[in-house]
Amino acid sequence: MKDAECVRFLQWALPQMRLRWRGFRKVRRQVGKRLGRRLEELGVKDLDAYRARLAADPPEWKALDGLCRIPISRFYRDRAVFDHLVTEFLPALARRHGEVSCWSAGCASGEEPYTLAIAARQLGLPLRIVATDSEPHLLARAAAARYGPSSLRELPREWREQAFTPDHALRPAYREAVHFQRGDIRDAMPDGPFHLVLCRNLAFMYFDDALQRAVLAGIAARLGPGGVLVIGRHETLPPSDLVPCPASLGLYRRPDHA
Repeated sequence: MKDAECVRFLQWALPQMRLRWRGFRKVRRQVGKRLGRRLEELGVKDLDAYRARLAADPPEWKALDGLCRIPISRFYRDRAVFDHLVTEFLPALARRHGEVSCWSAGCASGEEPYTLAIAARQLGLPLRIVATDSEPHLLARAAAARYGPSSLRELPREWREQAFTPDHALRPAYREAVHFQRGDIRDAMPDGPFHLVLCRNLAFMYFDDALQRAVLAGIAARLGPGGVLVIGRHETLPPSDLVPCPASLGLYRRPDHA
């Protein structure tokens, strides 16, 4: 399919799924390739015919929603963000709370929560992590905890050598703190309170404004006083009482008096 056809289709379809076109501009070709494969599976000739299929078969919207999920993850992704977490926020939260309770929302194949677990073990900090994702195949990969070299390239070398076997499997000791659950942040969230929540390149990138506000309200209700929320570096929050610290890295703190 031509790029222009894909763009027109996404601009029509995304708002009906409470998603926004602006978040998909850079990944539209990935979505387009998935759409092409889906049309072949269904024996549908083009996107106009697929629109008709969606009208006649409402459950197909769920399949389309799955095609629009773009999990891009690797260990220690956005180095400056994790440097701040490791040197400042995790130690401070541990001094205040003892065991730090974390939630990794949209955890994909587990790279993000396992990065936290590795960091905490290296620092000698007690950490408990709930990691959620809506895709069963991604959670299965996370549970297997075996990765390709490209997923590990940003992880500090010493950590990589200590935490992984030579064939890039995460050692069991580094898995113990992470508990995976299937869940779509749009429908349900794990019980808090949490001292640290990571919701990066998900809600505040792809969801429409009203859904962003609803998700943020749910996260804020689970974020304890003084807790930290981490979003993507290129995302912005809807208006809230969270204080940027620093916003350029997508880190926000809930005031202690909240």
